[in-house]
Amino acid sequence: MKYMLLIYSNENAWTEGEREKCYAESIELTRQLHANGQYLGASPLHLVSTATSVRVRDGKRLITDGPFAETREQLGGYFLIEATDLDEAIEIAGRIPGARVGTVEIRPILELYGLPKNN
Repeated sequence: MKYMLLIYSNENAWTEGEREKCYAESIELTRQLHANGQYLGASPLHLVSTATSVRVRDGKRLITDGPFAETREQLGGYFLIEATDLDEAIEIAGRIPGARVGTVEIRPILELYGLPKNN
């Protein structure tokens, strides 16, 4: 089963050095997951100040600078993995460096048939 691991933390919780160390640890984790056939994708996101939100209400597009919601923790990145079950996804989520200062939300992927395949 495919799982999306969404990484939330307070952007100000990281020093630049800590952020770079987190990236290095995350790259190592992706290599381990790839070797195990579990890696499907991963990436950090730019700071929330670069976000743009789009909503459509009554047929009109509304564009807002900033994130969808004001919260203490922001979505900072993701891992897309293949795991045999939720227990295995939980084990992998616990290895993500961001889990030490924030939260990793685990969501199973709902696969829709008819979507284009990745190349």
